[in-house]
Amino acid sequence: MTTLDRLTKRLQFSFEDTNTIYRLINDIDKLNTTFQITEKLSHQTIKRLTQSVLVTSSGSSNRIEGNKMTDEEVEMLYRHMNIKKFKTRDEQEVAGYLELLELVFENYQGMNFSEGVILQLHDMMLKYTEKDIGHRGKYKFWPNRVEARDEKGRLIKVVFNPTEPAMTPIEMKALIQRTQDAFHEKDIHPLLIIANFIFEFLAIHPFQDGNGRVSRILTNLLLLKNGYLFTPFVSHESLIEHKKIEYYIALGKTQQTWKTNHEDVSGRLIFFLQVVKTQVQKAIDISQKEDIQPHLSKIQSKVRDFISSKWECTRQEIVKKTWLALWTVRQVIEKLLIMKKIERLWSTRAVRYKITK
Repeated sequence: MTTLDRLTKRLQFSFEDTNTIYRLINDIDKLNTTFQITEKLSHQTIKRLTQSVLVTSSGSSNRIEGNKMTDEEVEMLYRHMNIKKFKTRDEQEVAGYLELLELVFENYQGMNFSEGVILQLHDMMLKYTEKDIGHRGKYKFWPNRVEARDEKGRLIKVVFNPTEPAMTPIEMKALIQRTQDAFHEKDIHPLLIIANFIFEFLAIHPFQDGNGRVSRILTNLLLLKNGYLFTPFVSHESLIEHKKIEYYIALGKTQQTWKTNHEDVSGRLIFFLQVVKTQVQKAIDISQKEDIQPHLSKIQSKVRDFISSKWECTRQEIVKKTWLALWTVRQVIEKLLIMKKIERLWSTRAVRYKITK
C-alpha cells in the first residue's frame, strides 16, 4: 500500500458523512471565490484586521492550552513587543505565538511545507519560554500521553497514547512525505489533505509541549499556501476556542480509532470544515458590511485625478494646475499618502508624487 493509498482509505466515509463533507467543501470554495473577487479591502483595513487577528488568535490559541491572558492583555503585550522581556510564562508563550503567526501571515508564500520548517516553527514559537529551552525545535524525548487527572493531580485515566518517542521521527517523516505527495498529485482536495495532516500531527504529538499551538500555526500556513486568503482576516483559533468542548470531543473520538482497521476521521474533519466555512463567511461579511474603502473628498479626488494624469508630478505643479492653495495641497497630499492612494518619490531636485500601483 502506497502512502497515498493509506490516505485515500482513511478518507472513505459513510454516504451521509460524504454528502456533509463535500457540501461543506463546495460551500467553502464558493465563498472563498466570492471573497477574492470583492477587492474592497483597503491597505489600512487589511493592516487593521490582520493586527486584530494576530491578537485574538494568539490569545485564543494559548488559552485553549490553559493560558490565562485576556485579549486586552495580549493587545497590550503586542504594542510593547520591542521590549523582548516577558515576566510570566503566559506572556512568554503569547509573545512567541504572536511573532510566529505574524511571520506566517507576511511570508507564507516563501515558506515551504517540510520537516525542517515544522521544527523551525516549534523552535520559534517557544523562543521566549525559558523552561522549553531544552526541547524546542526537537522531537520529544519521552512519552507524552494525554491524561485525565482530578483536582489533586491523581490519574483518572489515560485519554490517548500518542506515538512513542523512538518512532516519532519515522512517523513524522512519513506523514510529511504523504502530505507533500498528496498536494503534488492534486487528486485529493487540499482541505481534506490539510485536515488529515493536522489530525495525524496531533495523534503523533511529536513535541514534548506546544503540539496544539503548532498545529494551529500550521493550519494557518497551509490554508494560506492553498489559496484561502481570508485566513488573516478572521481568527481560526478564536472560532475553535468558542467551540472548545466540541473541538476536544471530535478530536478524541477520532484519535480513539487511529491505527485501527476502522479509522474514522469524519467527526474531526466535519468540525474543521465547519470552522473554516464560518471563517470565510465572517470575512465576506466584513468586506461587504464595513465602510472599508475610505471615501475621497472632492478636493482629494481632484488632486488624485491630477496626479493620475501624470507619470510623476511635484507639489508646485499640483498647486498650479488645480488652483488650490499650497497649504491645502500639503494637507491633501499627506492624507493621500496615509491612505496609500499615492506614493512619494524622493529626488535631489524636488519631491515628486505618483499614483500607487
